[in-house]
Amino acid sequence: MTIDESTRYLEKVGIFQDLSPNDLRELAARMQSRGFAAGAVIVSESDPGDSLFILTSGRVKVVLHGETGREIILSTFRTGELFGEMSLLDHQPRSASVIAIEPTQALVLERTSFERHLQAHPDAALAILAEMSRRLRQADRVIGNLALLDVYGRVARLLKDMAEKEGVETEDGVLIRQRPTQADLGSMIGTSRETVSRALNDFVRRGLIVMTGKQILLRRAFDLAVDE
Repeated sequence: MTIDESTRYLEKVGIFQDLSPNDLRELAARMQSRGFAAGAVIVSESDPGDSLFILTSGRVKVVLHGETGREIILSTFRTGELFGEMSLLDHQPRSASVIAIEPTQALVLERTSFERHLQAHPDAALAILAEMSRRLRQADRVIGNLALLDVYGRVARLLKDMAEKEGVETEDGVLIRQRPTQADLGSMIGTSRETVSRALNDFVRRGLIVMTGKQILLRRAFDLAVDE
């Protein structure tokens, strides 16, 4: 990827949007472009954290593995989002593993270049803290959902969150173009694939959602049902 291409991607990343064209180009010149196959482990839990990643294509999932090997999905990221910043700020090992869901490309910024960028642009540190605060609030919400909602409620809330984050408005409702597998949905909310399947089928039967291949449409009535 050329510096000009990298610069265009950085323009779309929230924490860099206040930088001038020259500063963006300078930052892009410090980055390396790397590709990862579907299923590749990009970073591993407990590894030293020495790089920040900005996705330019593809999707990844952030996971923890239990003692039995069970995978718990904490979150997913897609084009334009970043991860790995926490270890650069606190100098601690990675708190989770990140795995490519599909073929993925990322711009990689190493610690030294990251620290130079923050020294030259202190406002960037505030932007990163704001992003980390947003993610912490989302984590608190997920924990609350796990504690307070039944399984059907957790599935419904997860679909609503996905629709708010990546859904496309249509005449019939909000369309999620790339629905995670039922197993992945279960890993996100602490239940089994079979339970997720029953919940989705029930939502279909009630006319709240429509599933077509990897796409899922949340009808207008879905919000009312979730908020009841």
